[in-house]
Amino acid sequence: MPTGLINDFFSRITDAGRSLIGPSAPDLTLLEEALELLGSIGEASSVARARIFLDRYLTASDADRRAFLVDAAERLGPDRAALETAMTRYQKSGSEADARALHFLSEPRSQELIRRLNRAPGGTRDLVAMRNDLLRWQRDEPSLKGLDEDFRHLLASWFNRGFLQIERIDWDTPASTLEKIIRYEAVHLISGWEDLRHRVGAPDRRLYAFFHPAFPGEPLIFVEVALTDRIPEAIGPILVTERPQVDPAQAKTAVFYSISNCQSGLRGINFGNFLIKQVVEELSREFPGLTTFVTLSPVPGLRDWAAGEAANPDGLLTEQQREAVAMLSPADLYMDVEAAAGAAETLGRIAARYLVEAKRLDSLPIDPVARFHLGNGARLERVNLSADLSARGLSNAWGVMVNYLYDLDDIERNHEAYAKTGEVAHAPPVRRLLRQG
Repeated sequence: MPTGLINDFFSRITDAGRSLIGPSAPDLTLLEEALELLGSIGEASSVARARIFLDRYLTASDADRRAFLVDAAERLGPDRAALETAMTRYQKSGSEADARALHFLSEPRSQELIRRLNRAPGGTRDLVAMRNDLLRWQRDEPSLKGLDEDFRHLLASWFNRGFLQIERIDWDTPASTLEKIIRYEAVHLISGWEDLRHRVGAPDRRLYAFFHPAFPGEPLIFVEVALTDRIPEAIGPILVTERPQVDPAQAKTAVFYSISNCQSGLRGINFGNFLIKQVVEELSREFPGLTTFVTLSPVPGLRDWAAGEAANPDGLLTEQQREAVAMLSPADLYMDVEAAAGAAETLGRIAARYLVEAKRLDSLPIDPVARFHLGNGARLERVNLSADLSARGLSNAWGVMVNYLYDLDDIERNHEAYAKTGEVAHAPPVRRLLRQG
């Protein structure tokens, strides 16, 4: 059934439910309104209450929304009395049926609340906005972590690959969607319509996006692709509008040079890996001559990490590398070739050490871009100096960018090794940088 008809159907149910329950009591808090929803039995009244709650939440003040989220996290856990009864019953019987009952009773009531809110017309979109609030306030409100896990659990199901639709964005795409591409580009700023036309309309450029029925015309994530004859070492030649174009039929390499998540409330819901694999399939089908699939990726955490390591004699950097960091500390110094020449060679070794050896407590790389591509089974192929001389590129990584290679024969093996031990698959050029110290 088309999305519009489904929404119209649920809108009719909502209208019918409103007539049954009457107007909402104005003196109820958001938590009390949520408890009313959890106590609803009829389908129509439940859908109506869900829509009423979401309307109230979206128009409430920041203080009221934050108070509700904290209350929900602290007071909408499992029914403890029922859970203890189920635990006792299972301990006595050990039966499969009692084990299942225990499992369902251990679920926090906040998850059921989220499910019921999702039934309202436009509910999915509003819940993504609610999770964006959670992410904004979670750092200052540790109690929100559990509620965020409820959201992530359910959103991961509602936004799984089966519900996502891939579309190629080109110059014939509706202007409303193209405007969103300009607004959501998070890696390399799109300066205007002419720049966008170069990225989506040139024969050797492609842009693909994932869409979801709950967000009509609204991309969730998109990837920009350049078809080239070699693995690129810098972003400038890809972004420049005046350049020789490559015949796509003769291209050997597909370069993923920008991946942008569009909905901040879906942060941590990993569908980017599905997009990369789907785009590889689409491109391979359209251009059988493509043999190499590679990224040209930023290294957003390099400079901050190196600054911290430079102050730690017992860290991962050698004394020479710590001195190089001090020389390169000003963000714009790397543009001065003469001043930075002494540190440039060492910078590649620092970047290699950061990407391969710098790990979090869970043994995964510190760098978020590295975690994304390595988790998808890519291999760290090459470190490129002076690759991004934009203000952001210099500030974040002194202009360093890297290539991650998606070798179709090794993706699964790389993914398994990374998932089990955090192993960073890396190519000989990177190994040489590490050996050089």
